[in-house]
Amino acid sequence: QVTLRAGAELDARRVNQYTLSLRAACPGEEEVEERLFVRVTEGQVLRCDAPFASAGGDVVRVPVDVAPWMPLYAVLRQPLGGLTVSGSCPEFRLRNHDTPLRLTCQGLVLAPVSGFNPSKDTQTFRLEIEVRDRHGHNCSGTVRVEVLPSLRPRVTFLESQRDVVVPEGIGPLEVVTQVHATGDSVRYAILAPTVPTLFTIDEMTGEIRSTRRLEVAHTQLLVQAYNALHPADRATTTLNITVQGTDQRAPSCVPALFVSQVPETLSAGSTLVTLRCTDPASTEGCLHYALEGSPASLSHFHMEGPRLQVNTTLDYDSEAVAALGFQFTATIVVTTGGQPPRSTRVPMLVTVTPINEFTPACPSGAAFTVMETAAFGSVVGRVAGTDRDYPPHSLEYSLEGGTGPAQPFSIDTHTGEIRVVGPLDSQRHRSYRLTVRLTDTRNDLDPAQRRSSLCDVAVRLQAVPDQAPECTPEVQELRITAGAGGRQLVTRLACQGRPNSATLAYAIVGGNEDGRFWLEGNSLFYLPDDMAEPRTFVLLVEVWGSPGAPRRSTVVALVVHVTPRSTPVPPSTTAWHTTLRKEPLVVMQIEAAWHPPAWFVAVLTISGTLLLAALGCMAQSLLCSEQGQGLIAAFCSFCSNQDPGKLLLGRRGAGGHPGALSTLSHLSSAQGQFDGRAQDPRTGRDYLFNSVTGARRWI
Repeated sequence: QVTLRAGAELDARRVNQYTLSLRAACPGEEEVEERLFVRVTEGQVLRCDAPFASAGGDVVRVPVDVAPWMPLYAVLRQPLGGLTVSGSCPEFRLRNHDTPLRLTCQGLVLAPVSGFNPSKDTQTFRLEIEVRDRHGHNCSGTVRVEVLPSLRPRVTFLESQRDVVVPEGIGPLEVVTQVHATGDSVRYAILAPTVPTLFTIDEMTGEIRSTRRLEVAHTQLLVQAYNALHPADRATTTLNITVQGTDQRAPSCVPALFVSQVPETLSAGSTLVTLRCTDPASTEGCLHYALEGSPASLSHFHMEGPRLQVNTTLDYDSEAVAALGFQFTATIVVTTGGQPPRSTRVPMLVTVTPINEFTPACPSGAAFTVMETAAFGSVVGRVAGTDRDYPPHSLEYSLEGGTGPAQPFSIDTHTGEIRVVGPLDSQRHRSYRLTVRLTDTRNDLDPAQRRSSLCDVAVRLQAVPDQAPECTPEVQELRITAGAGGRQLVTRLACQGRPNSATLAYAIVGGNEDGRFWLEGNSLFYLPDDMAEPRTFVLLVEVWGSPGAPRRSTVVALVVHVTPRSTPVPPSTTAWHTTLRKEPLVVMQIEAAWHPPAWFVAVLTISGTLLLAALGCMAQSLLCSEQGQGLIAAFCSFCSNQDPGKLLLGRRGAGGHPGALSTLSHLSSAQGQFDGRAQDPRTGRDYLFNSVTGARRWI
């Protein structure tokens, strides 16, 4: 085992390779020496792990009763830490110091010295930590510590102080009010005054009753709730009990109910309403104004004397405001300064209305690829625009310039999906540049206030490899009578390219050595001449599509029988014997080569040898008998009656070249044996005949 010496430092820029000579020897054996090459590479940049360095940071949850100085989180865990440091020890620094948590030089986050405050339900602390090494490399991250309530429910009062107002004249042992605390095995007691003279409390239920008939007075009670099994778990609340006279009247305010709508752009410090309140029982007019409600309402509004003002910006586009239904409710409490204090409550409801502040944003790098053979309605891609205004996904999509031959696409108004609505051809257009308009909707109280932006979308066409054309039929036999004058139409080839939009080219590649035929597109013409005898031509026409390489083509075989126009022959006593000139027959044969493995050739050779031996033994036994001689004679008679003049055209694909003419095995020209053609009056069938020998052949 080779290890790095303690205290050694490696520097790849100074020395990037070390050669170590190692010697080893066993007792009684020769010493062996080998070399070990150690390559030193430059260290990686300081990195932080994904949860710690992410935008939201890492989250750790601890109970509220955790012990002081308890490690809560380790930025660098051992041995597989989330940080990767090359060649130095990292240094940890806390950027924000407004937290009771501590960060050690080893990267440990510790609980506060005095622990967490158990009176609070949920506490959250955010730590921004920077890690730096001696080479100046650094990375940073965030840790959010959420302090959760203890698993054991603690005794807690919902209100630390409460004002209770009761009318005078209440009799003894009547219920004045009741306190309630949460927890297990809760019991109640009055701590102050130590000897209560006006009120008593039920230990089990928390009901407070009067001990005698109440008169106008003001009393403060300190009530304690505790866990009977754990007396240290306790909480207190203060009750201010005021016994009012019958002529006490609360202040009156205008308006008695406040309802308003405000835009989200209303600046902080703006006044929403000014209350006009009066105290009918006092002329001093000393009134106190306070706001009661949810934490969200108290954070956005406050009272400045009788004026209700905005505390912070009312952001309609935030999730917090959306969770409240874009409405804030609270209560304005107006209290007199006399004894006992009297109060009036004014409910308020503020609705925030949206303002279209932001322009829709285009997606970055909107580019799609589609096959040029995509069917009508195929989805090309989706343009995902964004808008920071609420509600999200409230964009409408439209295509600038509309849909047409130059732009065979459409876009869904609501989803932004681009679809194919026209033919695509990669040879004409390799790509399309579309302009998509994003328009926001429902982002403003005024529907006419809309914003839009233009996005460039690139659609690239992916070409489909051309296939060999298809011709129907692939082998044709045609008969024409040569006429006088110009060229004569023989046939038109029915071929279709793949893809269908491909332009096809035609060429005669065989059988037209004397130039009697001419091709114009898919039309084949015959050029008449002074031919006096019928003649058969075998033409090979190659059809191909795009000019790219390799060229994919199909070969069509055309057998054309040309008969010259009949001409009158003057009478003569001289007997003319015409010897028909035999036309040379061109036979083209394209065969696929197959090279079988050696074992297959050996097996086939042995099998053939055994078969020939068996056939030889059978033939010998047949020749030695009379029955065998009769069979041989019958076989010879059958062979003499066979017709060798047959045309066999086969089409076989070879080498991935569809449409090629593979086999033209045998072609016998009829004009070399027969010099006439007629029709049988009984059957209606055509046949060829030889005027010299009288031989016939059915067609």
